[in-house]
Amino acid sequence: MVRTFVAVEFPVDFTQIVKEVQENFRELGKMKIVPAELVHVTLKFLGEVDEGKVLDVEQSLENISCEPFQCFIKGAGVFPNVKKPRVLWLGIEGDFDPLHEQVEYYLEKEGFEPDKREFNAHATIARIRHIPRSNMNQFASIVKEMEDVEFGKFTVDNFRLKKSRLTPEGPVYETLRQFNL
Repeated sequence: MVRTFVAVEFPVDFTQIVKEVQENFRELGKMKIVPAELVHVTLKFLGEVDEGKVLDVEQSLENISCEPFQCFIKGAGVFPNVKKPRVLWLGIEGDFDPLHEQVEYYLEKEGFEPDKREFNAHATIARIRHIPRSNMNQFASIVKEMEDVEFGKFTVDNFRLKKSRLTPEGPVYETLRQFNL
């Protein structure tokens, strides 16, 4: 079995920007910071896939036909809310819907359940375990300050089928296949 997902990766030149945003939050609580070079926009998490089915997934994803588009990294926020933060993310704006809808369509044909939640383009930069009560106001204030900050833009001209191997040091990602738009 192979743990897989479909994603749009950030260009390498955004690594420093991600690190700078993460630094604002690092000392405010217990959190698992996502290594900046691994930050991405997940289009669909497939979970454990039989190795024999990976080729079928690749062949289905070859059918996707979308035009490249501009993606803006704008704002930071949390899921589910600032009072009980669990995920710290960077906001992503761009025409992801056609790409996401096609990923869902072609993978549903391969037997993958469509996502039940509405697609919300974002890039997870930390998973929050605990923010002490004494730091909550500062945490919320920084999130508020960053909610409209524009961090940059890039052209989305490809997406990737990724393999994820979980290790004690964190996930290790490998690109199984890149698909150009």
